[in-house]
Amino acid sequence: MMRFGDRAAVMQCALIAVSFALLTVTFLQSDFSVRLAAAHSHSAKPLLYKISGVWGNHEGSILLWVLILAIYGALVPMFGKSLPAPLKARALAVQGMLGFGFLLFVLLTSNPFERLNPVPPDGMGLNPLLQDPGLAVHPPFLYLGYVGFSMSFSFAVAALVEGRVHANWARWLRPWVLLSWSFLTIGITIGSFWAYYELGWGGWWMWDPVENVSFMPWLIGTALLHSIMVLGQRHTLANWTILLAIAAFSLSLTGTFIVRSGVLVSVHAFAVDPARGIAILVLLGIATGGALVLYALRSHKIMKTAAIAPVSRGGALLMNNVLLLTATATVFLGTFYPLFIDIVSGDKITVGAPYFNLTFVPVMFLLIVFMAVGPLLKWRTDDPGRLKGFFSTSAVIIVIVTLTALLTWKNAGGAVGLALSTYLGFAVIKAFRNAPRVTASKQGFVLAHMGLAICAFGISMMAIGQDDSMGRLKTGESITVSGYEFTLDNVMLDREANYEALTGDVSVSKNGRELVSLSTERRFYPVREMFTTEAGFRLAVADTLFAAIGEGNPQDGWIVRAHVHPFVIWIWIGALLMAAAGFVSMTDRRTGPGVEANGT
Repeated sequence: MMRFGDRAAVMQCALIAVSFALLTVTFLQSDFSVRLAAAHSHSAKPLLYKISGVWGNHEGSILLWVLILAIYGALVPMFGKSLPAPLKARALAVQGMLGFGFLLFVLLTSNPFERLNPVPPDGMGLNPLLQDPGLAVHPPFLYLGYVGFSMSFSFAVAALVEGRVHANWARWLRPWVLLSWSFLTIGITIGSFWAYYELGWGGWWMWDPVENVSFMPWLIGTALLHSIMVLGQRHTLANWTILLAIAAFSLSLTGTFIVRSGVLVSVHAFAVDPARGIAILVLLGIATGGALVLYALRSHKIMKTAAIAPVSRGGALLMNNVLLLTATATVFLGTFYPLFIDIVSGDKITVGAPYFNLTFVPVMFLLIVFMAVGPLLKWRTDDPGRLKGFFSTSAVIIVIVTLTALLTWKNAGGAVGLALSTYLGFAVIKAFRNAPRVTASKQGFVLAHMGLAICAFGISMMAIGQDDSMGRLKTGESITVSGYEFTLDNVMLDREANYEALTGDVSVSKNGRELVSLSTERRFYPVREMFTTEAGFRLAVADTLFAAIGEGNPQDGWIVRAHVHPFVIWIWIGALLMAAAGFVSMTDRRTGPGVEANGT
């Protein structure tokens, strides 16, 4: 029966892949007898957006969700041949039950192959906001991360059923968490970059509810990775690791519920009928509730009593877990508190950047402090005096960078962020130099922590130096931002296959020397009767220049937004380095699904 489970997982994946391929064919052939293709495709749409239209809607995206769930299940028998047969069978059983629940949801509420009669001559086309290369690849990467946490959930439930968690279990779990965490990092990064240039507002993160529900599993997944490390090295935190594995997937399911229930308004949400949201909520309740009940009944069998010294690497990692959990709680509260108030009193409130700057940012500052020190400590009890030189040098770096930034830009929060990112980079270099040997895990550590330092540097510089201006310009007129002069050179009308575009050419100069010409568009999609903005920008190591054109006319001029964003590109470079760190760490032969029972 266990061997049959292996084959069933692979067969399930193959059959769902065939189903998804057939749905893709209906979009490619513009087969508008299928209701989904008629509602989200158009014969004049470019090939890329015909393909991305398959998952640019509720029914198609949930089928992709189920397909990725099945792919992860099929990877277990393919790459986990050395896993203990009972553990593997139980994990596949849990994964299979998750697949059954979502397949039932697809069949009963979200059939992507529903027919349409009479057949319309043409389709409605994909949502214009989604007709972009970034959004074509953003959902698959995001789902590879979201759904990937199902494997950590399945292994956690399997361990609870078995009543045994040990260091080798942590080693088997680690690559699955690394894989999903890395994909989720890529998905969030692509989404951030898309928001930067597609929405025309010049921002890379707006604390949108749907952004938040993808960020929360990432935070918990980060805590889970650190917890697995402690479990693998010190044979403790077993119960905590199980809970984090359950929480990571539960938050992923929460994100799936949010974008499909219509309970929160977001530019990213599918905003479908609440009945489907309730069905997903039931699935969330069954999966999370069942796992927590099982944890309550079985957790006493897996308790580990080994103590963790406060001054040790394990102690620092435990503090990282506490801070990451606190950060997740602040995001959760800011995202769902307005909904709770609406339900209780009917009042509409908005929680935005000021709240998150006040609550989330200080937690992350404190997290960087412990993240820098942790790798320099020994796993068992350590003496802080041993790191006296590091602390002295770090204090000097922090003071110099903070004072310099304060005197130059007079922004306290940005100055502290800049100092802490420099301090983290210095600590990473020192920890790498102190390592007795360079392993794939050590390389992954350097990439991940240095990536965070670079990302924090970019965020701090944006907080310190970003500048923008908006004006109504006629051709030949200019606005000035941070010493850069943005001039609207000309405006013309273009017509493409599926949209009309008002194109503005904006030249940017400084000190009388022209630097670049930016092309920005305001598009109108007749089929959907929607306007979108395509910003023009020049990415640079230092100052990124950004311009977006809005509505207007030749007599009164056109609205033009101009931005100067210092070091914004480093935010995405740092995030992609973190994603690469997960893939690099997976190549460490000492860990993974193929590790034998003795961990060699």
